[in-house]
Amino acid sequence: MSASSPPGARRSRPVVANWKMYGDRRMLAAWGQALEERLGASPPAPVVVCPPFPYLLLFAGARRFALGAQDVADEEDGAYTGCVSAAMLRDCGCRYVIVGHSERRTYQGERDPLIARKVAGALAAGLRPIVCLGESQAERDAGRTEEILVRALEAVLDTLGPLGVESPELHLAYEPLWAIGSGRPAGPEDVASVHALLRRRLRAHDATMADRTPILYGGSVRALQARELRALEDVDGLLVGGASRDVDEFHAICRAWHDRERPQD
Repeated sequence: MSASSPPGARRSRPVVANWKMYGDRRMLAAWGQALEERLGASPPAPVVVCPPFPYLLLFAGARRFALGAQDVADEEDGAYTGCVSAAMLRDCGCRYVIVGHSERRTYQGERDPLIARKVAGALAAGLRPIVCLGESQAERDAGRTEEILVRALEAVLDTLGPLGVESPELHLAYEPLWAIGSGRPAGPEDVASVHALLRRRLRAHDATMADRTPILYGGSVRALQARELRALEDVDGLLVGGASRDVDEFHAICRAWHDRERPQD
């Protein structure tokens, strides 16, 4: 392992399915049953499914994968019509929640301070937030990738403040906006560079946190790319969007990611 991950460091290596706003009860129930059957023949490894809010309870009894949500409110409770709190998600059986996805940043206008509050609230409720970070094509072309990513990450870290012996169960996910839904994933060199940058910034904040925080990649992930990404030092998991709705493709991604150990130096 490289210097960025000291010997003995162990991080979770999840594959996360983000269904977004697709599907219906019948479709998702059939998909969940099919995934349970396929994962039954696979080595045990973290798999997380994030369906739309109305269908969370369809998966509350799942045994082969964990349940996650696609968003969470920044308030604990109150007169906030249409919002869903972290405690409610826990009550539905969620263990994970996606926070700050690029589509929420773009379409709902979510900004770094709001996302940081959501992360803090999710952690306080015992959820594992998957914090999405990424740059647009215009920002990439202008050479602003590092600026955009560091600003978003620092907003979260500043909200968490100084850490004690126990590091929070935080996950990061690099999702370049220019790759999402394009069928044009980022190349291994670009992914490795960005993930190493995020690891360095985590280490500057807290060494233990840097060692324990998984950094996922998301952006038009397919099974073939999963095999390439598995070998990269600072890529610890995958956030899968469109491909997750095809149970065969999603299971192929899980198999490609988990079946063989990452090569070690």
